[in-house]
Amino acid sequence: RQRVHQPVFRSMVMLAYETQCAVCSLRHSQLLDAAHIVDDSHEAGIAAVRNGLALCKIHHAAYDAGILGISPDLVVGIRHDILAEVDGPLFEHGIKGLHGQPLMVVPRRQAQKPDRELLAWRYDRFLSA
Repeated sequence: RQRVHQPVFRSMVMLAYETQCAVCSLRHSQLLDAAHIVDDSHEAGIAAVRNGLALCKIHHAAYDAGILGISPDLVVGIRHDILAEVDGPLFEHGIKGLHGQPLMVVPRRQAQKPDRELLAWRYDRFLSA
């Protein structure tokens, strides 16, 4: 089920991030989502670029599952129990290898950059999970 504002939100986020995943810079639009920092069902979850991140489907799923977090300083964090797991190369390089790395893609215009307060709110929940 798609929300009415979702196509506009997606196009604004993809434009701001130049159709690239903020975490890994993947450029295939079919594999990219416009992710909400604060879910749009929450009262602070506005449908604006500053509450959005362009994420590839794997990083979006990891973000929503609380496996991957993004700090207000735009640094990727991976949950500590996940860092201890051993798995294949995608997991090692595409998830665990991102821990402590800055976002690869950030909008150029200040008004389109992720809102630090929204990131802090979400990151606090990531850390406390």
